[in-house]
Amino acid sequence: MLAEAGGADAFHLDVMDGHFVPNITFGPSLVAAVRRRTKLPLDVHLMIQQPEKYLTAFAEAGANTLVFHLEAQGDASHMVRLGREMGVAIGAALRPETPLDRVEPLLAHLDQLLVMSVNPGFGGQRFMPEVLPKVRAARERLDALGSAADLSVDGGITAETAVGVASAGATFFVCGNSVFAHGPVAENLAALRAAVTRGAGRVVR
Repeated sequence: MLAEAGGADAFHLDVMDGHFVPNITFGPSLVAAVRRRTKLPLDVHLMIQQPEKYLTAFAEAGANTLVFHLEAQGDASHMVRLGREMGVAIGAALRPETPLDRVEPLLAHLDQLLVMSVNPGFGGQRFMPEVLPKVRAARERLDALGSAADLSVDGGITAETAVGVASAGATFFVCGNSVFAHGPVAENLAALRAAVTRGAGRVVR
């Protein structure tokens, strides 16, 4: 895969059901197919209305991390426990308009907190800078807990926007169009990594 050869640290796979978001993408079978092609971690983002019903299927397909949306249906605490029982990392995602307080009861138990910087669904959307205060606040809360959880940001991440996101404290950057739409993938990844390092003052993924 070009991304793996170019230095990607993980693959972020967006699962959409046509209900939680308008799009429909793929299910566990495609995750399993990707798993057969790479040893890199698979970060599976469940943009689906009933994630609780499908956690086991995606874990068995080879996901390393399962990220569900707090705005979706289901018992969030149970999903965190189920992830632990299955031996996969577990994360919670927040839409841009969802307040950070919503995740507070789970924060100490998460392996990843994903802050959406676009409305979930269609790719190619512009980064929403108004989410940066949320990212900073999330960084402060995770640090206060002594949490090693990844703070992930997804949506409109480019070499330009990544600097501010890294400065706000993110440690995991989800990139789509900025890597694959134009130019060599390896060069695009290198530019993004350089931007992140400038913003964070350290090498992050």
